[in-house]
Amino acid sequence: MFDVAVLGAGPAGMAAATEAARRGGRVVLLEESPQPGGQVYRAAPPGFVVPEDADKRAGDALRAALAGSGAEIRTGHRVWGLGGGPLVPQGSPPAPFRVDALAEGAPVTLEARALVLCPGTHERIIPFPGWTLPGVIGLAAATILLKAQGVLPGRRVLVAGAGPLLYAVAAKLHKAGAEVVAMADLATRAEWARALPALAARPDLLARGAAWRAALASRSVPVLAGARVAAAEGGGALERVRIVTATGQTESFDCDALCIGHGLVPATEATRLFRAAHRYDRAAGGWVPVLDADRRTSVKLLYVAGDGGGVRGAAAAPAAGRLAALAALTDLGILSGRAHARARWRPWAEHWRAARTGAAMARMMALRPALVSAIPPETVVCRCEGVTRAEIEAALDDGAAEMNQLKQFTRCGMGPCQGRLCGEAAAELVAIRVGGREHAGFATGRMPLRPVPMEALLGEFDYADIPVPKPAPI
Repeated sequence: MFDVAVLGAGPAGMAAATEAARRGGRVVLLEESPQPGGQVYRAAPPGFVVPEDADKRAGDALRAALAGSGAEIRTGHRVWGLGGGPLVPQGSPPAPFRVDALAEGAPVTLEARALVLCPGTHERIIPFPGWTLPGVIGLAAATILLKAQGVLPGRRVLVAGAGPLLYAVAAKLHKAGAEVVAMADLATRAEWARALPALAARPDLLARGAAWRAALASRSVPVLAGARVAAAEGGGALERVRIVTATGQTESFDCDALCIGHGLVPATEATRLFRAAHRYDRAAGGWVPVLDADRRTSVKLLYVAGDGGGVRGAAAAPAAGRLAALAALTDLGILSGRAHARARWRPWAEHWRAARTGAAMARMMALRPALVSAIPPETVVCRCEGVTRAEIEAALDDGAAEMNQLKQFTRCGMGPCQGRLCGEAAAELVAIRVGGREHAGFATGRMPLRPVPMEALLGEFDYADIPVPKPAPI
């Protein structure tokens, strides 16, 4: 039995596990990737050399602190199920949290008194014609290729979307040898100007952004402000991208890769599974769990840190992780109230300072309804199940009034991604009909949280091993 289980080894998870272990808790950290780091601080595989930069230095510092903390680190663990806590028969007292994972093809189960969720985000891509063509990938996917494998997504690349990741990816592609044919930034110059006061609070990040822009300007990369992707075109793979500019004109660019992202969405599968209270906050990425200042959810001994509780960026995540760890230890009685009061002020101040900048960037990445309105009827929205916008609209005509009903009517969101790719666009289409995202709701959280092979859970058995109940009396 662990005191604290931390799910997710990004910056928030690493900091939470380190803090809890150093202050006397028995801690386990579970991560699906081979090494801690998360998306921003992703570690390179053995044998790969990653150039030294600010992200690598920050990630290495967090990994070093974690390694010396005494926390038990379990990488390569895909968590697919959660239970215990409040998920017990009605009238029964809360039980320890149960975590079910898959590691090296075998099931693993552990229990913990408190659970700190650091799930991060998944990328939002609002569908457009051609978005399923080979060669079209997300901005986050492009960073994984570059950071973890040193692989270019293409030779001639168009980068499109919103937020600072747009410029980071374009600069990294340029540095790695790709030709960036153009950038289509959904944000206007006026939006960037309004964000400058918040960015000024983090001169280090402001300087990095300026360096990215300077690198692109030195290669005369066209930056189209207030522009969106109208369509990706090609035969068996991407050949060109059509852009609609801020003035409504259409421009076409030949390319073999399109890296695109329309912001980040907090990963709330686990908090929805526990039926924690949520609220819709477009500026924080969408539906987020309701949290207090110490990252407590509405469920006892369940905490959320990092962007899974609202998009605020990697810089704010470690402080949020430490706040969650301190709250968990205090609620478990391992840390006294007085010690908690002394320990929390510094991470609270760090989080407040970093979150201000993160909030400004999150606002620029907020979902833009105009992108949803522009989806043509024949465009696939749910890639897993092949559901088009026209089929979603037909289901709404037939009476589907919220996300669970839409899922039942169309199978939208029932594929392996469980709505991570299509959920935002589908929910916006529902919201247009029912009066907002709060009315559209969200799909009920269910297990498995991640796809897992059935044979790995069942193991080997013979039919003779299956218990057969006695026949019911006639």
